[in-house]
Amino acid sequence: MLDRVRPGLRRALASVGVCAVLATAACGCSASHAEDGGARDRSPAAPSTVGPSTAGPGGAGKVTPPEPGVAFDYQIGGPYAPPPGVRAVSRDRAAKPAPGLYNICYVNTFQAQPDATRWWQENHPDLLLRDADGALVVDEDWDEALFDISTPAKRERLAGVVGEWIDGCAKAGYQAVEADNLDSHERSKGLLTADHDVAFGKLLVARAHAAGLAIGQKNAAGLARQGRSLGFDFAVAEECGQYDECGAYADAYDDRVFVIEYQAAGLTAACATWGGRLSVVLRDLDVVAAGKAAHRRRTC
Repeated sequence: MLDRVRPGLRRALASVGVCAVLATAACGCSASHAEDGGARDRSPAAPSTVGPSTAGPGGAGKVTPPEPGVAFDYQIGGPYAPPPGVRAVSRDRAAKPAPGLYNICYVNTFQAQPDATRWWQENHPDLLLRDADGALVVDEDWDEALFDISTPAKRERLAGVVGEWIDGCAKAGYQAVEADNLDSHERSKGLLTADHDVAFGKLLVARAHAAGLAIGQKNAAGLARQGRSLGFDFAVAEECGQYDECGAYADAYDDRVFVIEYQAAGLTAACATWGGRLSVVLRDLDVVAAGKAAHRRRTC
């Protein structure tokens, strides 16, 4: 049983469940692109050799943060026409932005998707976290190998790889990037700390801002104030209504918070306290596109 929807669930469900069944371009899945970050990360593959630079293309650009409380939809499991009134949408980086809206580009930044592990082992084996026996440290719930962000040199190299994906979001026309798994240290068997995640997050912030993108902290309510201080512009919070965490994000980010709930009770709680201030949406666990049988979406 699932005690809680954790960071990475949507990726796991989309790549293992939705994509395995549908295998459609709309879902944005392709095993042939596992080398660039996973089944749902389908922008052109990052080169196998990437330098340590964290500078984006063309130098620093103008960053536009989202407005607080805008109507929002979460579409990382497959793009579809946004419902009427929606002004902001988050989509996988393989998908095109929605015309006329504030578009957030989903990127897995702290862990490798299951079908990307082999590519990382072949091209950057030392950038995957390993225990004392040399075994990969894996988020066992979702079968995702953790990136080794334990040293400045490794963080710089990883920022080079992930930075290519962030630059791709900017070139595609997105206004922001959603950086998933800021709390990877919680699944590292004690090999990583919150400071490691924050240090890597700082490099991602610099890369996004250099590309002209706002960047959102994904989950890790306990790091909200720290995340804001190092430059994150907004937050994407899963089930903060369900687990009474929305306030931490709201206070840190001046209500620039996108809340995704997966249970009716969580939506009720989020709407009762935060519906007039934050962007709140209920989605199905698979976050499938509209028109699919499992699709579910509600707002306050």
